Amino acid sequence: MQNGDLVGVQTRSGPRLALVSELHGSKAAVLVGFEAKPERLPLRDLDLISPLPPGAAPAASLGALPWQLTPAVLLAASPSRQDLAAAWLLLEGEAGPLSLQALVELLAAEATAQALAACWLLLPQQDFFRWRQGQVQRRSLDDLHQLRRDRRKLVLREIRRHQWHGLLAARQPLGSEQLAAAQPEQRAELDALQTWALVEDAGSPSPELRQTLQAAGCGQSSGEIRRLLSDLGLWDAHRLPSLAGTTWSAGFSPELLALAADLAARSHEAWPGDDARLDLTGLKTVTIDDADTREIDDALSLEPNADSGWRIWIHVADPGRLVAAGSPLDQEAFRRASSLYLAGGSVPMFPPDLSMGPFSLCQGQRCAAWSLAVQLDGEGAVVSHELHRSWIRPLYRLTYEDADELIELAPPPDQELAVLDGLLQRRRQWRQAQGSLQMDQSEGRIRQQNGRPELEVVEPSLSRLLVAEAMILAGAVVGTLGAETGLALPYRSQPECTLPPEAELLALPPGPVRHAALRKGLSRGLTTAQPASHFSLGLAAYVQITSPIRRYGDLIAQRQLAARAVGEPVMAAEALSERLEQLDHSLRQGIQISRDDQRHWQQVWFEAHQQESFEGLFLRWLKPQDGLALVRLDALAMDLPVVVRETCEPGEALVVRVKEVDSFADLLRLVGQRGTGPRGLGPG
Repeated sequence: MQNGDLVGVQTRSGPRLALVSELHGSKAAVLVGFEAKPERLPLRDLDLISPLPPGAAPAASLGALPWQLTPAVLLAASPSRQDLAAAWLLLEGEAGPLSLQALVELLAAEATAQALAACWLLLPQQDFFRWRQGQVQRRSLDDLHQLRRDRRKLVLREIRRHQWHGLLAARQPLGSEQLAAAQPEQRAELDALQTWALVEDAGSPSPELRQTLQAAGCGQSSGEIRRLLSDLGLWDAHRLPSLAGTTWSAGFSPELLALAADLAARSHEAWPGDDARLDLTGLKTVTIDDADTREIDDALSLEPNADSGWRIWIHVADPGRLVAAGSPLDQEAFRRASSLYLAGGSVPMFPPDLSMGPFSLCQGQRCAAWSLAVQLDGEGAVVSHELHRSWIRPLYRLTYEDADELIELAPPPDQELAVLDGLLQRRRQWRQAQGSLQMDQSEGRIRQQNGRPELEVVEPSLSRLLVAEAMILAGAVVGTLGAETGLALPYRSQPECTLPPEAELLALPPGPVRHAALRKGLSRGLTTAQPASHFSLGLAAYVQITSPIRRYGDLIAQRQLAARAVGEPVMAAEALSERLEQLDHSLRQGIQISRDDQRHWQQVWFEAHQQESFEGLFLRWLKPQDGLALVRLDALAMDLPVVVRETCEPGEALVVRVKEVDSFADLLRLVGQRGTGPRGLGPG
């Protein structure tokens, strides 16, 4: 090559003509295209089309002498398909490649620079010849057939892709026939979208997937992709990404379900230790739960004490009677760590055949239990206690509403609940004297009924406070028992916390505002194998013991107590600590899933009420620099983050409305401004 030669360059946009303006060793400076764009390219990337004619001066552009090339000139000099086909036939049987000039001499009267340039530009667009390493090669008939078959496949693929994009853009549910007819690459795209919907940061999508999303009018965020998949009928609008792939999402295996069914069927048989159980079936025992509760793991009795007063009996389900430590069912319960509580119901720790069957303290049935008898003094302190494995027979299954009525009316045949309420109120006052914090208030949550969100507000009624205090009493007695005997148990503790000064608290409105100030100062609870005080409960030691069907830690505590009772080896503190640490991940995961689920259903609820406004009560600032505050919405009985752009003090009334909400995108933005109501109102 030399300066001024006419050359060809392959670019991303296709073949282009260029002029060599200067040579630099293995590279050349060239002027590319009719616009003469200067570039510096390796000589190996240039195809010589025509050398500069002798005596001619290098041109500054393709249109200048000696080339005089224009798009019109090249179009006129371009060989026809018929000419190419004729040349291909003429060369049949010829071996070896041709030069560009030799091919042009077959196609045109004269191999002019214009004819050479036009032919070179046409070569990538026709089938008969290929251009390789500066030479022309004739394709065989088999090559032509294969090339055309491949091209037809590409055309059909593009047609199918266009149809696929139209199907997605319509945003209508895909039927089984449409899914069955989808091409492998289309099914792969749907799989990729499912992954993208589950994982917020799944990496950059491929160019093809970006093109598909663009055709469907969908952005690349997980929320937008979830909405697209939901429109296509491929995504449950209420599917929880954080639940996917967890032990709760997989359900119980057929093998575990079969084991559970077998144990349930044999639960009426005699099991080891049954003959040593204390028979308490003669006690008037009741269970108190929500109407839809199916795992009933605690019950209460009241027994007159011949010496003085009453003995409170707290009965707890005994799943350890049927499920041995280390068995497959026990291992699965350990993996779950607890039942999972969702807006649509609970996902149990044990298979339903057991958790809702022989484990539960069912009305009218003889049930295996752990029973704790507690005697209180006149101040509410524990003066004596007994712990037994027992048989009980619950006489009544009460809802909280039923129990409230019995406490308030105290009818002559059924006065025990009213008496029990008085005893446990005295116990509650005793704990308060020990420093416990009483922060009872209405609590709201969104429940899911047939795919629709429903607001449920739970009031701190007499029966709910009674049951809660009885469970705390059981945990306090077992905690004290473990501490006094040196027994390693899953002790629940809370370090001492720094609370606002009393004068500052008293200056705040009672109820949610004051409770918010107290909660801000509370530290996170801990579970350890050694006894430690629980600050907000006002107890020196405390063990959660009353929900062994739903909390694996409670089952561990029962097993430790059982081993101690019969003189068998108990788990040492070090081993128990390791066990608790292993449980911690699943417990945290379950708590997070429950929070994610409740947040989602709050968003769904607000989507149905986004035109409404709500009375709110300013509690405290969360991020004052961002205007983010914690606000109590009275109608919902919920404390939620709200953007407030005004200066507010705790207790001020606000009017809250929905700024943005999108349950697919996990988005809820509430904004509030000062209301007209009197300052400081709210539940006392």
